[in-house]
Amino acid sequence: MTTPPALLIAGHGTRDDAGAEAFRAFVRELGLRRPDLPVAGGFIELSPPPLGEAVAELVRRGVRRFAAVPLMLVSAGHAKGDIPAALAREKERHPGLTYTYGRPLGPHPSLLRVLERRLAEAVDPSWDPAEVTVLLVGRGSTDPDANAEVFKAARLLWEGRGYAGVETAFVSLAAPDVPSGLDRCARLGARRIVVLPYFLFTGILPDRVRTQTEEWAAAHPDAEVRSADVIGPEPELLDLVLERYEEAVRGDLRMNCDSCVYRIALPGFEDKVGLPQQPHFHPDDGHHHGHGHGHAHSHSHAH
Repeated sequence: MTTPPALLIAGHGTRDDAGAEAFRAFVRELGLRRPDLPVAGGFIELSPPPLGEAVAELVRRGVRRFAAVPLMLVSAGHAKGDIPAALAREKERHPGLTYTYGRPLGPHPSLLRVLERRLAEAVDPSWDPAEVTVLLVGRGSTDPDANAEVFKAARLLWEGRGYAGVETAFVSLAAPDVPSGLDRCARLGARRIVVLPYFLFTGILPDRVRTQTEEWAAAHPDAEVRSADVIGPEPELLDLVLERYEEAVRGDLRMNCDSCVYRIALPGFEDKVGLPQQPHFHPDDGHHHGHGHGHAHSHSHAH
């Protein structure tokens, strides 16, 4: 019986200690869930351990093959470029190491169920869903495809659940921002609004969403506004990561290339087509060359 490939979890990274610890605790929980698998996790930037250290840990444990799963809701620059480039670099550092790369978590039905639960926790039980407008707030990206994925999640959350509407906003890098998103809800006649952060774990950005929501609510006393919690390390999330792992091991990979800014000339982003991907410079990664722009670790985008 051959040993199954190890599981490597790749995270964004956050300056928030609680958020980074939530990720590390989630990786430990995955290891408990699958004691047959060596499991390790690391970050692309901002917080320890760096992805390279997680790979080195697996190698020390005798791992020669692994499947990497990006612990990310949407496929933006990290999932499309930084992680593949970082993995290519690790392959050079550890000759004989092989890996497959899984796809981001996406608006999977099980995550939509968790979002629905977060909404139920946030609203008054007497509220009729038909009177509730949801503002789903994503991280925000300079990648149009990544932002479009948040709109897709909003639509899927709205379908069949009876809410008055599900609007979309972003906390960074993309419009509309949170106050503009709330203004839009109010202009559409919303009197009861629940702001739902489309984030896996606590962190600086979800905290900012909550603060901006409270500030807007204070300035608009005629609207009832509630803040829902982040997704969190729910059983559904553990199951989904393992589903993405199994997919990657089987080679059943379907990355979203139809509107990928690196393959298709989208208006205003034409300069990105065919751009080689560079690994992020992680300050805790002891092996870096210069600023992480070493050899041409290009991600061919032939997903």
